[in-house]
Amino acid sequence: MSGRSRTGGYCDRMSRRQALRIGGSGMLGGLSLPMLLEMGAEAATPRPAKARSCIFLFLQGGPSTIDMWDLKPEAPSEIRGPYKPIRTNVPGIEVGEHCALSAKVADKYAILRSHSHNDNGHTTGYHYVLSGYKADFADGTNNRIPNNVLYPSIGSIVSRELGPRGSVPVYVNMPHPLAAGGPGFYGAEHGPFVIESDPVQPDFEVKDLKAAGSLSSARQERRRRTLGALEASRPPAQPRSRTLAKYYEKAYDLVTSPAAQKAFDLQSEPEKLRAAYGHTSLGQCALLGRRLVEAGCRFVGIDHGSWDTHFTCFPSLEGELIPHADRAFSALVTDLDQRGLLDSTLVVMMGEMGRTPRINNEAGRDHWSMAQSVLFAGGGIRPGQVVGATDKQGAAPTTEPVSVEDILQTIFHLMGIDANKTYYTPLGRPVPIVNGGKVVRELL
Repeated sequence: MSGRSRTGGYCDRMSRRQALRIGGSGMLGGLSLPMLLEMGAEAATPRPAKARSCIFLFLQGGPSTIDMWDLKPEAPSEIRGPYKPIRTNVPGIEVGEHCALSAKVADKYAILRSHSHNDNGHTTGYHYVLSGYKADFADGTNNRIPNNVLYPSIGSIVSRELGPRGSVPVYVNMPHPLAAGGPGFYGAEHGPFVIESDPVQPDFEVKDLKAAGSLSSARQERRRRTLGALEASRPPAQPRSRTLAKYYEKAYDLVTSPAAQKAFDLQSEPEKLRAAYGHTSLGQCALLGRRLVEAGCRFVGIDHGSWDTHFTCFPSLEGELIPHADRAFSALVTDLDQRGLLDSTLVVMMGEMGRTPRINNEAGRDHWSMAQSVLFAGGGIRPGQVVGATDKQGAAPTTEPVSVEDILQTIFHLMGIDANKTYYTPLGRPVPIVNGGKVVRELL
């Protein structure tokens, strides 16, 4: 069995499922949606960018990349495991036998094999990878979601720096909030729009795009006009009220926007394409992510769990985990490419850590942050290559290690964001977007 349950618990038995609702009660069904849409007012002028959007596939718990993207067939059996490498469509590049679909499209992505950092915890590693800053709590002691109270996540940074592009939210999480996907000191306006419903479910819908069922469209319109009249009558000394009213208007536009409704309408996709992505949580989230970036979303964060495989890992890896990731990733990059979107959409697939080279006494692999492979596609990435290498056991890079900060620098560089820009917390503390690191030029 996998070390992480289907309910979302890690090996330390901590639960990660907590409510983070976008909706609520209010004139148009909630206050937080208008606040989210305020982000456009503060968006900085972007630099020239290769990537207009990013889809971030987060394999939560720590994927066993030594069994997927960096196999060691010459190592002893307790290291190499039961899987064999297979050839890809790029001469000289091999991947694991259960990544057969990705092997057919290896010319569309790059494999970074030398990612390495020193945080072996789940919640702390998650915090580090998504924010670029070490957590101020010990692993397993913080079950708050989001747990990044101070430092903003990648998606929130993209929200602040680039702002909206289209009628859909700038920053989206699914099928639940990323544990470290919050806005930190940037404030709620740069928090994610959370789709707390799994697209693989037959009754999937985005509840926050539906107005209160008891209100007719005519009544909603009357309320909107009334609100507008009230705000217009306010004295000029109340700019905040006027600003909030402006974003109520944007929230209304989102709820009533045909383009937004269309972007979230997964049922309109042909069954053949839905099957190509896989009728799995990761597959259908990836497909919805493609629809969202197509409609203008800047950053889609997809959380996929159960990768914490301490015990009897191989049945879980070959039965569900690797095939689901293989199908979803390969279908996503292929679909984006066929639609002419891959050049402008950066796709990243990684976890908070890798797994130990040595198989443990419970036939599983434990936490190992010192070596992990990361997949990059589109958005200015040079595809069909492997960057970096690890030693004969997959324990550590033999080339220059690529840090968390390096990965973030690379993502922001491709999206036209100055990662060295500094913002100040409410207490006046300077916080660079990324504290150090450098762009991984070999990937570009």
